[in-house]
Amino acid sequence: MTDMSETGDRIIAPVPRITIQAFCETPDVAAVIESTIGDRRMQKAQVKVQMGGANAAVEAYRGAPTPNVIVIEMGNGKVSPLTHLDRLAEVCDAGTKVVLIGHVNDVLLYREFIRRGVSEYLIAPIDAVGTIAAISELFSEPGAEPLGRTVAVVGAKGGAGASTIAHNLSWSIARDFGTSTVIADLDVAFGTASLNFNQDPPQGIAEAVFAPERIDANFVDRLLSKCTDNLSLLAAPATLDRTTDFSETAFDSVIEILRASVPCIVLDVPHLWSAWSRRMLIGADEIVVVAAPELASLRNARNLFDLLRQARPNDRQARLVLNQVGMPKRPEIGAAEFIKALEVPGAAVVPFDPGLFGTAANNGQMLAEIQAGGRATEIIADLAAAVTGRAEAKRARSTLFDPILARLGRRKAS
Repeated sequence: MTDMSETGDRIIAPVPRITIQAFCETPDVAAVIESTIGDRRMQKAQVKVQMGGANAAVEAYRGAPTPNVIVIEMGNGKVSPLTHLDRLAEVCDAGTKVVLIGHVNDVLLYREFIRRGVSEYLIAPIDAVGTIAAISELFSEPGAEPLGRTVAVVGAKGGAGASTIAHNLSWSIARDFGTSTVIADLDVAFGTASLNFNQDPPQGIAEAVFAPERIDANFVDRLLSKCTDNLSLLAAPATLDRTTDFSETAFDSVIEILRASVPCIVLDVPHLWSAWSRRMLIGADEIVVVAAPELASLRNARNLFDLLRQARPNDRQARLVLNQVGMPKRPEIGAAEFIKALEVPGAAVVPFDPGLFGTAANNGQMLAEIQAGGRATEIIADLAAAVTGRAEAKRARSTLFDPILARLGRRKAS
């Protein structure tokens, strides 16, 4: 019995290619189920919503096969919910899963539902994310490991430093939290992850993308190169012998295998706009947009945030990292102005530090290996805590952006 008022911060597996038909009694429940149709985790499912509750469901299936999942809202009518359920059982095909939505939190009634073969009982009011999670869990293998979290990092503009942020983020997640992590470099032609981690793997992500028929868990595992005890790299070959105009689903199989075997996958998404890169962003559990404090980055970041808000209505908003802030002699858009224009609740601001970043890049090291207690290192560590769903790490000292956020808060209050 699931109370939809508490969905939690969880990773929900995509719903498989199934048909779902819902029979509702109230407009509120119908509206919530309708809203799940546009969710990224429901891309493969076909959903149909109609009114009439259990009576309409029984009439609909008297002479028609039942779908994979039937969702029925049962109100407080004169007829017992168990009577409705018994009538539905007479017309329901074997293998069809039934999800009931009720308005009464009754343990005895719940037990009767389960005894009669109901797959799940949700208590109204329901919400979109909780409903999707309930349907997704119907098709999860018993005892299966939870899915790994995907974190997509993309630059609002070329040269904003998104790859550097992605690589250091993955390193921080693996080191600070002891979490097995994979950094996947999706820039097949020009990726820099192997350079930044001082690796020269003979194979990488290209082998999987160009030979999809060979992809399985063992094959993907052979493509990974170990960077630290908890961090592995799925490198890009960075060669130009083949073009990279991939199909929209080119990376799906690789990501699915990684999610089944690793708790965290950081996707270094190149700054380009194609069907597959859009899919990688929209399908990620967390998104980090890296921008520089200048006009082109602001315009592109606004476009990205607008699209992601529309495409991911039930997800947490993308996070902003404002990078290379404070470059001498460069006119910049102020951090407060930048964040206000994007209407994001907060951001990480990474100060311009060419000595630190240049030394790390040339040595094939991470920022924390060069300057363990530096401001940039602390900001990355806080970002790692945020995107992995952990509580924000306590900062030893305030960051460059704290006074700006405080001023913004005072302005809103006034």
